[in-house]
This record gives sequence, C-alpha cells and structure tokens, in this order.
Amino acid sequence: MSLWNNSDSPATDRKSPIPMTPPVPERNEPAPVAKAAEATVTPVTPVTPVTPVTQAAPAPAPGSDLLLGRGARFEGKLSFEGTVRIDARFIGSIVTNDVLVVGEAARIDAEITCGTIVVHGEVNGNIKAKTAVEIHQTGKVRGDLETPSLVIQKGALFQGASKMDPPGAKAAPAKAAAAAAK
Repeated sequence: MSLWNNSDSPATDRKSPIPMTPPVPERNEPAPVAKAAEATVTPVTPVTPVTPVTQAAPAPAPGSDLLLGRGARFEGKLSFEGTVRIDARFIGSIVTNDVLVVGEAARIDAEITCGTIVVHGEVNGNIKAKTAVEIHQTGKVRGDLETPSLVIQKGALFQGASKMDPPGAKAAPAKAAAAAAK
C-alpha cells in the first residue's frame, strides 16, 4: 500500500498528521498603565517586584522627523516641515522653517534657508537661518551665514562671512522707513 497514491484522500489535501498548536504567551498579566492626570504618587515598598514597562513608539506624525541615510545621493530642491537629518550626499537647495541636522557622514552642496541648522558634517553653500546655526566639532561650513544666533565649537571649520542681526532687527528698519514716509 502506497501512502502517496491513497485513493481515500484527494491529491490536493496534504495535511500534516501532527496537529499544530498556537504558541502560548509567557505571561498573561496586563501591563501597568501610567496615568498622566494623577497628582499623587504612591510609595513603592522594597518587597514589591518591579516589572519594566515597554511602550511602543508612537507613529511619527506627518511633517515630523525624517532621515536621509548614508550612501544615498539626492539632487534637487528639498522642502519639508519638522526635523530632517541628512547623512547622505545632497546637491541643490533646501528650504524649511524648521530644523535641519547635517550628520557626520553628510556632504551638502546647497543654498540653505531654514529655521535652525545643526552641522556635524560638511556644508558647501550659503546658509540663511531664521533662528540659529550650530557648527559642531566635526562640522565644516564653506559659505556665508546669515543668522541671529551662531555657535561654532572648537575644532569646527568655517570659511566665509557671517552676518548676525537680532531676531526682530529686520522688522524694525521696515517700520522706521514706513514711519518716515508719512
């Protein structure tokens, strides 16, 4: 008698004789949930076992963080909202009102207009930052800077000119010119 040509079962029905059981979870205890609205703190006694609580990271909201990773090469115009970290090669222009982080592996050849830029890698091109420019120890910037706040750490490279105006300085001359015209 052959098992392969059994006339009692059709050829398409090839079930395993070993029944499969679903995996059994290690613990069935619900994880403790912390309430943000509670104002009182309950003291913990030393005999109470502490179980670590792991929470899944929330999904990023549209316009939040983005990473352009090592080994990639981008050309063109990049505009975004939120924080973007570039660890890649980028050529073109970057426009945002938010934060741009240039990673240590990054090389950017671009005209940049942003809220804040933090440079750990290399930037070749002019930068206009509405809030701040930070050039860290491993950072290299070749180009002109225009920003109300500038930080250059020891060991960083900066070749270019810098222009610093207080945050409200551009609005004040416009108001003075309008008042003088009356």
